[in-house]
Amino acid sequence: MDKITMQFDNVMRYKSWIISAGIVFLVTVWLLSGQIGASDEDEQPSTANQTAAGARSAVRVRTQSAEEVMRTITVNGKTAPARVVHLAAETDGRIEYIGAQRGASLERGSVIIRLDERDRSARLAQAEATVKQREVEYAGRLKLKSGSYVSEAQLQEAIAMLEAAKTELKRAELDLAYMTIRAPFAGALQARSVEVGDFVKRGDPVATYVDNRTIIVSANLSEFDARFVNVGDMAEAALATGESVRGRIRYVAPVADDATRTFAVELEVDNAAGQLRAGGTAELRIPAELVSAHRISPSLLTLDDAGNVGIKIVDDGGKVEFVLADIALSSSDGVWLAGLPETTTIITVGQGYVANGTVVDAIPESEVKRAVAIKADDEAGD
Repeated sequence: MDKITMQFDNVMRYKSWIISAGIVFLVTVWLLSGQIGASDEDEQPSTANQTAAGARSAVRVRTQSAEEVMRTITVNGKTAPARVVHLAAETDGRIEYIGAQRGASLERGSVIIRLDERDRSARLAQAEATVKQREVEYAGRLKLKSGSYVSEAQLQEAIAMLEAAKTELKRAELDLAYMTIRAPFAGALQARSVEVGDFVKRGDPVATYVDNRTIIVSANLSEFDARFVNVGDMAEAALATGESVRGRIRYVAPVADDATRTFAVELEVDNAAGQLRAGGTAELRIPAELVSAHRISPSLLTLDDAGNVGIKIVDDGGKVEFVLADIALSSSDGVWLAGLPETTTIITVGQGYVANGTVVDAIPESEVKRAVAIKADDEAGD
């Protein structure tokens, strides 16, 4: 019994040491297993990276040849009436009659404003009578001069009095004519600043009149584009209303603007019917030169890291090349890009996922379409 008790005491004495040793063993095994697992995980990405590095991105491409098109200069501009004049009173008087309302379309000579004539008609009649009297006096003295009954001085006096009377008559006629303010040319009354009863003095502004029978589309050209444009060239403008109009270039600035370094240009458009309204925005399109260009869909255009617009193509070595977009012509059918090789392989699908200089697997569109057609036939047969 004593022997058993002694053995039990020995076991209890070493119990703590046994437990500690067991814990150390378990921790060591756990740490070793973690290192082994981490090593395996590290090796797996490395292998995956090697696989990814060796793979090429596949893109869909289309090989096409350039077409000869007319490069069009496209700039934003605005429309304006051909002429704008500010009408003013040419004599003093009170407004008696308004002949046109704002916005009215008028012909040359139409009455816009008329002043109260007062005694101006009477002055004109008096001036006319004075001229007739002076003509009779001159004729009488001329007859007497032939008979030596009047001197040369008396004859010259009659001539001077007649000329003075004619001058006064002309002044009276003008003064009466100034009472009526008329349209200087065919156009429209843009604004009027007076009403019936207002008193105006000579030089006071009364109305603004515009020539809207001819519309001007004005814009600014770059130094490069200005060399292709000449006075008399035909061009067109797309208005904000959706209308397109044609006309002739009437002006190209001979000197560039100091601030913008651009050249002003004006397109003259006939608007005899008055259907076009001035003051809106427009896109001026001027034919420039024949160039070789490729027609593409605008959706194929992309941006590089600097934010430049361009297109991605594949060169002969299978590398992606970003080419800046030089738009020669734009229409509802697409855009024509100049500056590309005569025969170009354009990336049509996947251009957003490949970088400039990347080697890719270029799959022609024709092969993709053929594969789709075969699959469709197989499905139809099933």
